[in-house]
Amino acid sequence: MNDEEIISKIEEESKKLGLWKQIKEDFSVPKLNDPALNSNIELFFNYPGVWAVINHRVAHRLYKKGFKLLSRMIMGLTQFLCHMDIHPAATIGRRVFIDHGIGVVIGQTAIIEDDVLIYQGVTLGGVSLNKGKRHPTIRANSVIGSGAKVLGNITIGKNGKVGANSVVICDVPKNSTAVGVPAKIIKRDDKNGRLNHGDLPDVTKEMFEYLLKRVALLEHAIRDHDGIDLSNQDHDLECIYKRFISAMNATDKN
Repeated sequence: MNDEEIISKIEEESKKLGLWKQIKEDFSVPKLNDPALNSNIELFFNYPGVWAVINHRVAHRLYKKGFKLLSRMIMGLTQFLCHMDIHPAATIGRRVFIDHGIGVVIGQTAIIEDDVLIYQGVTLGGVSLNKGKRHPTIRANSVIGSGAKVLGNITIGKNGKVGANSVVICDVPKNSTAVGVPAKIIKRDDKNGRLNHGDLPDVTKEMFEYLLKRVALLEHAIRDHDGIDLSNQDHDLECIYKRFISAMNATDKN
């Protein structure tokens, strides 16, 4: 399914559902995604992401009908109140939840399918000044971790996950997890739940472990070949190594 077909599908479902039913559905989404919600009253005071999406529903319809200045004014006021910058032309599907939401930026040609979860500080931005499609497409059931930057006309596949603070500049296949700067695909065909986006491998830690083991192997080879006594230095280095391993293990437990 290409971008035009996705937009057509989302717009058609939106028309069938109607604005007020869609807004009612948006209010029900936090109950499914946020265990911190204790009462409906909290929705009015503590969930700017919900209000930003609802305001976008109204502004998007106005934008499509040609009231572009009015729609921009509505989203400008939303930006001031909710601290999120969402272009009214962006296409947003059903049950999209922006959790916490502060600092979220969604560009003009961005497409977000149904049941997508977006955390604070996320940018769905462009890298081109062309008038065409220049923002990402986020397929259904994806999770974009806090602080992540998804840039350009790329696609995050269905059930995709983007790790916190990652910078994604290429497509992410469906059922896959991307992490890093720039982001790399570290899990494919991942069938875990959508909230397991925090269960990511520590790439830096793995590289450190490899380098430490490689250096140790080289030291043993030199010692065996040349008969060099490094016992005093070994003791100091071993203490440093143990502290490093202890710190990494403590991070894993947390």
